[in-house]
Amino acid sequence: MEHVRDISQLPKAHLHLHFTGSMRPATLLEMADRHGVHLPEALTGGEPPRLRATDERGWFRFQRLYDIARSCLRTPEDIQRLVREAAQEDVRDGSGWLEIQVDPTSYAPLLGGLIPALEIILDAVDAASRETGLGMRVVVAANRMKHPLDARTLARLAVRYADAGVVGFGLSNDERRGMARDFDRAFAIARDGGLLAAPHGGELSGPSSVRDCLDDLHAARIGHGVRAAEDPRLLRRLADRGVTCEVCPASNVALGVYEKPEDVPLRRLYEAGVPMALGADDPLLFGSRLADQYELARAQGFTDAELAELARQSVRGSAAPTDVQRKLLAGVDDWLSG
Repeated sequence: MEHVRDISQLPKAHLHLHFTGSMRPATLLEMADRHGVHLPEALTGGEPPRLRATDERGWFRFQRLYDIARSCLRTPEDIQRLVREAAQEDVRDGSGWLEIQVDPTSYAPLLGGLIPALEIILDAVDAASRETGLGMRVVVAANRMKHPLDARTLARLAVRYADAGVVGFGLSNDERRGMARDFDRAFAIARDGGLLAAPHGGELSGPSSVRDCLDDLHAARIGHGVRAAEDPRLLRRLADRGVTCEVCPASNVALGVYEKPEDVPLRRLYEAGVPMALGADDPLLFGSRLADQYELARAQGFTDAELAELARQSVRGSAAPTDVQRKLLAGVDDWLSG
């Protein structure tokens, strides 16, 4: 019988974690109390809220809960605490590299504007990285529910801070709304500025959403991408191009994309040769963090050798410097042989 190794000791990279969604539930309660924010029962009950976002009503509820949680982040100290605790949680789960995704426009009104908001976030990331030893960078994400011109503004801002901790440019929110091609200029700005293109696609919408990210935005990574499993030709294309899919199994189930954890097609993607980086997405709302995603893969029958390969794929798909990648990959080998 194979020795079962501790997943939390497996070095890995975390490439799909949203800013507010990374918050600890206890921290949300404390911040809400301090700032006088009334939280709905779904955020105070001690259990993840029941969400199903496969219809517009369900997505609206998910977005409303997220917006309420975000409204509790009002000061630089709040931002620093969130980032520090997110880093601590990742270190506990064996992460050696974290790329946290944020739309700074959401925090700008309370933090003095768009540029100050991003600088506060980047300062917090730098401080948390030094304190915990976790390599951390930022993916600036545009909101596809807003005008494409807003995305261009964000892309220019992201490029301006490419040497200060920003490594990628994303596109989040409901992928059923707004066409990917509407944001092609924003992604061209980001790519020309040396940033990695990592839009969301292929979760709430099917394979066509992934194809649009590849064709229109020239994505190097896909946020989620799991619905590509429905199209064998698309799987081959992702595998041939080496495009990493940031797959978030617990999120997929919580939002109703799949009924049960065993339905998430990890095995299909893996055997097709599509690189994957397992991610926690929004632990605040989904109730599970990074190591839990690897446990879900293990429950699907992934061996320790295959889990190690998933960890390697997460590292190779990251924007981590070569020396950091080399160290993490060596750690994966040590975990497997130890």
